[in-house]
Amino acid sequence: MNGWLWAASTLLAAGLGPVVWGVATGPMERRVVAQNFGTSAVTLVMLLLAQGYQRPSYVDLALVLAVLGPVGTLVYARLLADDLTSDPPHTVLLTAVAAFATSVVTVALCVATGPGRAMVKLLLIGALLVAGNVIASRAMSGGFSGGKETSHG
Repeated sequence: MNGWLWAASTLLAAGLGPVVWGVATGPMERRVVAQNFGTSAVTLVMLLLAQGYQRPSYVDLALVLAVLGPVGTLVYARLLADDLTSDPPHTVLLTAVAAFATSVVTVALCVATGPGRAMVKLLLIGALLVAGNVIASRAMSGGFSGGKETSHG
């Protein structure tokens, strides 16, 4: 077992346990936040497994997860908007943890990969994960629905 596989196993154990607990129990606010964080954790695990097993196809799967994960969270936030506005979830800490973990994993993988197309793909995945997580967390906490709509006519 190399260091990449060890890091993937550690992240999977440390990240997915609380995610499963958060999704399976508690109020809806915690479930939506746990789902969003779980997508980030699984995407990072896929990136680490791609490096550990030398399988570039895992990076493509991570790219798909980085795009679709936050979109899924935005769909949940939209469908559950009425329920989430009464008591919006607190997402600041998990968003910061996900952004930090994404940055660490992305930089480590870019150093190991070296310059080239693979490095550009890793940077794109890292940027998508951080931006998607921030946007989805902001939407869950009601940050985008606070203004009054006006019509000009």
